[in-house]
Amino acid sequence: MRVLIVEDEAKVASFIARGYAEEGIESLVASDGLEGARLAESQSFDLVVLDLGLPGLDGFSFLERIRAAGQSVPVLILTARDSLSDKVRGLEAGADDYLPKPFAFEELLARSRALVRRAQGSPSPVLKVGDLQLDQRTRRVRRGESEIVLSNREYALLEYLMSRARCVLSRTMIAEQVWGIVIDTGTNTIDVYINYLRGKIDAGHELKLIRTVRGRGYCLTDEPEIKKLENRDEGADRA
Repeated sequence: MRVLIVEDEAKVASFIARGYAEEGIESLVASDGLEGARLAESQSFDLVVLDLGLPGLDGFSFLERIRAAGQSVPVLILTARDSLSDKVRGLEAGADDYLPKPFAFEELLARSRALVRRAQGSPSPVLKVGDLQLDQRTRRVRRGESEIVLSNREYALLEYLMSRARCVLSRTMIAEQVWGIVIDTGTNTIDVYINYLRGKIDAGHELKLIRTVRGRGYCLTDEPEIKKLENRDEGADRA
């Protein structure tokens, strides 16, 4: 997920960006409406978090401008202006959701994920591979009858593996999608986190879901034979 935060209060913007980063979500901050509109029109984002009381171009004008330009990116208004008339005006101008300040980051995160899922046409927030289940709404993970507790980074890694289930993913792809970085070939960070997940997901189970495809990367699958994966990847480069 890549989010544009259009917010002129530096502390609020930093709080949101830091919270997203801890969840493995990339964000970019614009401190005024004109800058935000230029970014929204020139770059690709999965979500815009928008204040209304902005310098340069207020939130309503921002919405009207990007919608007139054909931008369909989901927009979540985050503002201290919580009157019914402001909510109605914001939604009619093209916003997809409205969250008043003060707010809990957990709610902002849940609404953000829901808007992106809806925009991407995901029919269900629950990912399933064999007896492994991940609920993107509640962030709960279960294998069989057992609930699994994961760190934020472990969760982000598992979510990516499950969203590309039965596909071979190189370390480069995982680094870019989960860590948001270009991998240093000398680091073993991804291997370490894969092992963390294996200890929690596969330990004690006869069928191991997280597989290593030699020289290529990793794959999460419930298929018993790894050979079936040899020609099924997403253009992964050598791991």
